[in-house]
Amino acid sequence: QVQLVESGGGLVQAGGSLRLSCAASGRTFSTYAMAWFRQAPGKEREFVSAITWNGVTTVYADSVRGRFTISRDNAKNTAYLQMNSLKTEDTAVYYCAAGPSGRYVYTQTVGYDSWGQGTQVTVSS
Repeated sequence: QVQLVESGGGLVQAGGSLRLSCAASGRTFSTYAMAWFRQAPGKEREFVSAITWNGVTTVYADSVRGRFTISRDNAKNTAYLQMNSLKTEDTAVYYCAAGPSGRYVYTQTVGYDSWGQGTQVTVSS
């Protein structure tokens, strides 16, 4: 497992942008697939986006495709989620996750064994 710490959340107006970062500890970061999930109050945790260990393959939820971009910098042990054209329905706690099967990206939480503590994103109208 790796230890993950998210940052970059905050309050933004609808139409604005935020960039989330997920810093990982440990030498094995570059072998992990990375993902972002989010959880709004009263709702289940849902998949947002994922990226393979080498950044070649990315997957997005339909609700964010075209607005969010996932990326990673293995030299910095960090994954990112660039969020543009934010909507009020994007309001949630965002979690990054690491999955040991680096070649595969899963849209279910079971594919990931390390989780960060979450960062709040609030989009106002």
